[in-house]
Amino acid sequence: MIEEGWPSREAALMVSLIGGLAETGDRYEPYRVLDESGTVEPVAAFFRDLLAAGRAESTVRSYEMDLLRWFRFLWAIEIPWDQATRVEARDFSQWMQVAGKQLSMCNRR
Repeated sequence: MIEEGWPSREAALMVSLIGGLAETGDRYEPYRVLDESGTVEPVAAFFRDLLAAGRAESTVRSYEMDLLRWFRFLWAIEIPWDQATRVEARDFSQWMQVAGKQLSMCNRR
């Protein structure tokens, strides 16, 4: 259920493009999600497991792009990833909807 006052404050949030996705050239860890201080280790561990389970490198890259977006959102609202709740997930979804609309409007010029 969406609370009174939707969209939330996060819906109009400007998320910095901090961190990034680095291509490593390593078959066992082809990409890394990076924050300002280096590799985001929980993400790296998750993707090592995915690769070990036989997932395609392209699948891992796609998931890493999604997680980078999630981490950037969390960094912008100053919530550590391991403290994120359903509320942050909801706000992230709302932000994605608004940010996606803003990006598509910019592309219409």
